[in-house]
Amino acid sequence: MSTVTLTVADAVATLTLNRPDVANTMDQAFGRDFHAAAVQVATDPAIRAVILTGAGKAFCFGGDLRGMMAGSDNVEHYLRELTSNLHAGLSALARMDAPLIAAVNGTAAGAGVGLVLAADLAIAAQSAKVSLAYTGVGLTPDGATSFLLPRAVGHKRAMELLLTNRTLSAEECLQWGLVNQVVADEELLATVGKLAARLAAGPTQAFGATKRLLLASAGGFETQLALESQTIATRGASAEGKEGITAFLEKRKASYPR
Repeated sequence: MSTVTLTVADAVATLTLNRPDVANTMDQAFGRDFHAAAVQVATDPAIRAVILTGAGKAFCFGGDLRGMMAGSDNVEHYLRELTSNLHAGLSALARMDAPLIAAVNGTAAGAGVGLVLAADLAIAAQSAKVSLAYTGVGLTPDGATSFLLPRAVGHKRAMELLLTNRTLSAEECLQWGLVNQVVADEELLATVGKLAARLAAGPTQAFGATKRLLLASAGGFETQLALESQTIATRGASAEGKEGITAFLEKRKASYPR
């Protein structure tokens, strides 16, 4: 079964993160499936809008730390491969013509926040929450968060979220500029569906050109993705990273080496 499913109806594609039993966390299979699905929608001219959401109660909890530590002898390789696929998928979605709408149906953490930020528009359910979580386990941002977060909320607020791992409610996400709209949980998919249908009827090529103009105005997107991949892989293989992740999985306070 694919960890990212793709359905298309009336020129609108829906990408569903499909690991609900583990809060849609990202493992190696997810990285490959996400990349493949992103390339598929980005290269299909019949697709004029894309919805991204999560199966089950969570949007995406970020990286699969348990899966990562199962190969703890080669965490750096694991993270380089995972982020290479994730980032290639994000690049394809960022540069495609079709607008990308995130339907944030539950908690987004770590790289899950990156998926929200990478969407052109984001609508959150009232119960949704956001937490960056990286430094809480001794890691650094990936999934375009270090590029997009400060542009969405400003440098100081980005640093607050990344250093303190503060959790934001859906309403706070709206106030801080992480999402465009908050709706009742039961109205989320209908609201996003109506917006996607409206955009699918619009000037797709003009939308794509506009997306790429804004991306160019922000600086080197792919350069930052490469730096994120290199840094998180190195941190994951470090003593701090291994202790942070192990402590999280063992549900204890981390004792970082001094």
